[in-house]
Amino acid sequence: MAEIVKVQGLQKKFGKFQALENVTFTVGAGEVVGFIGPNGSGKSTTIRTILGIIKRDAGDVSVFDLDVWKDSLEIHKRISYVPGDVALWGSLTGGEIIDLFMKLHGGGDKAKRDHLIQRFELDPKKKAKSYSKGNRQKVGLIAALSVDSDLYIFDEPTSGLDPLMESVFQDEVEKIKHDGKAILLSSHILSEVERLADKVVIIRQGNIVETGTLDELRHLTRSTITIVTDGDASELQKVEGVHDFSQNGNKATFSADDEHVNTILLEATKLGVKKFESVPPTLEDLFMRHYEG
Repeated sequence: MAEIVKVQGLQKKFGKFQALENVTFTVGAGEVVGFIGPNGSGKSTTIRTILGIIKRDAGDVSVFDLDVWKDSLEIHKRISYVPGDVALWGSLTGGEIIDLFMKLHGGGDKAKRDHLIQRFELDPKKKAKSYSKGNRQKVGLIAALSVDSDLYIFDEPTSGLDPLMESVFQDEVEKIKHDGKAILLSSHILSEVERLADKVVIIRQGNIVETGTLDELRHLTRSTITIVTDGDASELQKVEGVHDFSQNGNKATFSADDEHVNTILLEATKLGVKKFESVPPTLEDLFMRHYEG
């Protein structure tokens, strides 16, 4: 897989505040990288550095093997970017703004533009000043998806959209991924990242705390097990690897370390298992593991 974005040891200070410290990750062609963290963790600062808007203090950042600061104009010809709050010219219509963005990028696909306007249910004849936040986001998304780019950067792109429009966005991202495009997706909607991302990068206080595929990261969290037994299920809370045990009659719910599930199953069979349900950890579980408290 060709590496489109390479971030290595990125550091950035604002005065005495260390906004980014040793941030390292890559985005490959045909790959969706979910970039997650709470407000103030460094997501937008990292993205603005990749875009050549902010100059780094240390580290190497390249896109298409070009330096993001020195070669930003060349890089921008091949990328599409949608921020979390799209600012528009109020006196222009949505359709005029989309066409302007496409023209600035070098053209675009008008048939795809019309298809996306229909899918996102946008009225392109309305003035931008009358648009809600969700409709402003739609303008940005339609413009970005209507041009052929090699890298798409989305920074909270579905902010203000309803769940139906979020689903439309996710469908469109899957299409450009299948076309071999590189996608960096920063989102607070963890289910969105979980559906789309091939790899997840979690940032906390300017540091990368986890990176890898969802399958690689899920071993770091515990599965949730619900069990109904003939015997007294309270016996299971003594088994190694069982955590957060709760019981209602012969039904018990607890979290379990994956490496101890086999032992838990063996002990459960002694009690006469009537029901056994195991739910794998979600991205939200992993995220909360780093941020709770």
